[in-house]
Amino acid sequence: MAAESSLLNAPPAAPYKAVSSLVKLPDFIPGLGQLFVDPDTLPAGPFLGYGHDGKLVSTTYMIPLSVMKPDMDLNDLKAPAGTVDHVDVMYNAGHPGVAEPHIHVVLWNVPAAQEGRVAK
Repeated sequence: MAAESSLLNAPPAAPYKAVSSLVKLPDFIPGLGQLFVDPDTLPAGPFLGYGHDGKLVSTTYMIPLSVMKPDMDLNDLKAPAGTVDHVDVMYNAGHPGVAEPHIHVVLWNVPAAQEGRVAK
């Protein structure tokens, strides 16, 4: 439980590092927040997303399309901290850190009405 509580507020404990310190991305990404990741889990993550208030908002997995297979099971993705309220899945054509096309699986810790905390 102590490990989980150390992830509820930014910055999270080691081994997590700010994504902006690892790849050429801004400190705060609209729609995802301030992202932290354990570099050993790249490119998939989980990426912890924090709002401007430093509170955990979501956990995002970035799954390259090239590794997706018909029998691939994404049913057991975990949020390292907090409770998952709902899930979004979005296509992304690529960006620094995950240059190839991939999907973002976002496990939201906040209700949909509060997603605006990371909108801009």
